[in-house]
Amino acid sequence: MPEQSAPRPPVRDPRTRVLRWAAASVLVGGFLMYNSVTHADGQAPVSAGVSAAAPAPGSSGPLPSTAPPVVSPAMDRSEPTRLSIPSIGVNAPFTKLALGSDGRLEAPPVNNVNLVGWYADGPTPGERGNSIVAGHVDTKTGPAVFLLLSLLKPGGGVDVSRADGSVAHFTIDSVETFAKNDFPDQRVYGDTPDAQLRIITCGGTFDHQKQDYKDNVVVFAHLDNAKKS
Repeated sequence: MPEQSAPRPPVRDPRTRVLRWAAASVLVGGFLMYNSVTHADGQAPVSAGVSAAAPAPGSSGPLPSTAPPVVSPAMDRSEPTRLSIPSIGVNAPFTKLALGSDGRLEAPPVNNVNLVGWYADGPTPGERGNSIVAGHVDTKTGPAVFLLLSLLKPGGGVDVSRADGSVAHFTIDSVETFAKNDFPDQRVYGDTPDAQLRIITCGGTFDHQKQDYKDNVVVFAHLDNAKKS
């Protein structure tokens, strides 16, 4: 699939980087995100950072200046330690995910079916920006942590426990399924003015010939409140 690029966000400080995502692909037994990375000045970084700007989910472009978006309170940076989604029985620890030498986001280990990954060079869950969480729907040995992810409903809750003792509570805005050959890169991975969360796994029909699911399931959520655990 040809690589796609997202527009650059405004540079907030000299350390700001741009993560330009292309297509996402989730395999049975493996989660892969195809992407390219550059600094805001165009130089290749050692690791990726803040993702590229994009219209807010559901919008077709920038909001009019007379109606600026409402920015929810954000939390300080703190690494996530545990993901809890009681409605589908998820209670799983986090592992860090990074970009491999081939430019793909590394997959969570397949030998632990109750494990989720987060893109460690992006915003932490609760921090301003778009935090990316990924996990397996199944592996070759059976069901995995996000088996029931597609059953989540708008208005439901997602809790992320963090290393500083706080809990970021997110409210689900939508749960959507996208064909991998028509994946909305900017909408899923684009930078946001508030604290948002994307939870991604595979879904749809499994193609036995290609050993690949045809779709991705994406949960869109925003930070609702923060509390001490």
